[in-house]
Amino acid sequence: MEKFVNLMKKRRIERLLREALLRGGKMELALYEYELEEHIEYWYEGLKADRDEFVFVVTENSGDVAMALITEDKTVFINEDARKKLQGFWPRTYNTNMKKLIPWMARDLANDILSVNGVKTVP
Repeated sequence: MEKFVNLMKKRRIERLLREALLRGGKMELALYEYELEEHIEYWYEGLKADRDEFVFVVTENSGDVAMALITEDKTVFINEDARKKLQGFWPRTYNTNMKKLIPWMARDLANDILSVNGVKTVP
C-alpha cells in the first residue's frame, strides 16, 4: 500500500511540475522563502566545488511549486524568473530537458528530498 501511495504522490507532483515548468504555471514565493531561501549559500558552495555553470532547485509542497536558480556569479533567480533564465540557458532543449528531468525531480520530491540539479553546459 505504501508503494501505491508513493506512486500516486509522485504522479501528482509530476503533474504539478509539468504545469509549472512546461506550461508556464504560477510558482509560490512563500514556498521559495519557506523551503529554499535558507539553503542558497550551501548550494552555491556546491556549485563552486563541482564547477557547475549553474544549479537549479525545485520543490513542491501542498500543491505549490517553487524554484531557485543560482549562477556562477551568485545571482539568484526565483520562480518564474528562474524558469525564464533556465529557458535562456537551454533555448533549444528546455522542453526536452524538462520532460526528461521532471520524473526524476518528482521521485525525489515524493521521497521528501529537494530536487537539486547542478549543470555544466557543453559548448
